Formats: sequence, C-alpha cells, structure tokens
Amino acid sequence: MRLQVLGTAAGGGVPQWNCACPGCSGARAHPGRRRSHASLAVQLDDGCFVVNATPDIADQIEACPWLRPGPGPRQSPLAGVILTDAELDHTIGLLRLREADTLQVRSTPVVREALRPFADILRPYVRLTWAAADAIPVSGKRPRYAGHDAGLPESPEWVSALRLTDGTSTLVYAPAMGVWPAALDDALATADCVIVDGTFWDDEEPRRTGISAKTATRMGHLPIEATMERLARLPGRCLYTHLNNTNPLVDPDAEQHKVLAELGLEVAADGMVIDL
Repeated sequence: MRLQVLGTAAGGGVPQWNCACPGCSGARAHPGRRRSHASLAVQLDDGCFVVNATPDIADQIEACPWLRPGPGPRQSPLAGVILTDAELDHTIGLLRLREADTLQVRSTPVVREALRPFADILRPYVRLTWAAADAIPVSGKRPRYAGHDAGLPESPEWVSALRLTDGTSTLVYAPAMGVWPAALDDALATADCVIVDGTFWDDEEPRRTGISAKTATRMGHLPIEATMERLARLPGRCLYTHLNNTNPLVDPDAEQHKVLAELGLEVAADGMVIDL
C-alpha cells in the first residue's frame, strides 16, 4: 500500500485565517510550519482514494503526483472519498469535486444521512455512489450542524477509525478519537501503520489557551498525553495528525517532539509519503 499525507491540521488549518495565537503567528512567519486540513491519499486494490474531503482538496490533489489527472484531458485516477466522520472540515471538499463524472463515497450510514444535503446539491453535477467503510466507532460526537434538533439518530458511528488494507498491508487512520474501544485495540495490534488523533497535547489545552470552555476529551478528542504510552507499545509505525493550532507540536522546536521521539512516535508532516 502507498499513501501520501495530504494534510495534518485540525479544523481551520495552521494558520487559521482569523487566529493570531502563537502557533498561527509562527506559521505565518515560517511558511514551513503551515499545515493544511488533515487528509490522506491512499492507493488500494480498487483504486486511488482520498480519506476525508477537506476545504484544501484541490491543492492537496495537485500536491500528490499520482492523483493528478491524465493521460486523457478529463481522466482522473481518483476513484472516491472515504470519510471518518461528517465534520465540515472533512466533508466540505465534496462540493469541490463536483466536476467528476462519478464519485464513490464510503462512510458509515449515519454520516451518509447527515450529508444528504450535500448529495442533493451535487446531484445535478456528479453521480455519487455510496458504500460502507471498514470503520470502527470511536465517538458518538455529531457535528454542530447535525444537532439533536436535526432529526438524525444517536449513534456510536458518528466518528470512526478507518481500517484500510490492500490485502498485504494494513493502515488504521483515526484523525478524531473520543474513546478507545476494545475493537480499536484489535485493529491496531495488526496494523503496519497507525495515524491517529493528535489534536491536543493535553486535556486542559483548550481551556488553558482560551479556545473553549471544554477539555479536549469533552470536545471529542483524546489528548496525546492519554494515548502516547499505549501507541508506543504497538508493533506498527505510529504517527499523530490533526494538530490544532494551539498544539505545541506545530512548533518544530517544541520539547514535546523529543518526548514522542523517545517513545518511538512521530508527528505526520504534510506531503509525507509512506510505502507499506
């Protein structure tokens, strides 16, 4: 399996357009620190897929040589999109893909239902086909637009860890994790590569930095401090993604990088290519 990390930032990216926090200011002063929204390009047996369709998807496709169009004038290798959840920063790029003739979207049923308005908008432009994703529920947190008054069901499958395989190698991708269920343990134990939620370094980070009155866990993200020891015991290569602009890891000189390195863990970088 071949994959390219297309982006590694949480919602808003780094820098976020309306934020002057140290992480965003540092990324403006040092362009190498910029991060686009978290996404992957993956080559599977049945085609090339993008995992999550972010607001940056057009630039992310251009940055991945094996996703660029050709040899025909309107011939694209992109077969479809696999979704971990229904959050806007992971789905709004579907609208940007309206130029396609057909597009397969893989998701859980509740995510498909939440995206029905997107499907209605896209119907005159592109033929969408839907399929089930090989998903492990890791949070019942629904997007704000899909609140309890939206008529959508309660479900543990609002947010999933994806298990992607080409028959030889296996990747587990979970850019958002609110819980760590036993089923996830089973998948991680046999994965060649694991890329998981690194939104916040510690649980108090959102409150300490003033971006929320909630802790990281209450926002639906297990902090790195709560997962790094468990990841360090896994046999596969483990990386963190989906970094919020408040996360100290957006600074390459932060001491937290050394903490992860001592555990054998990595921080994914935009453009990184991993061959499994």
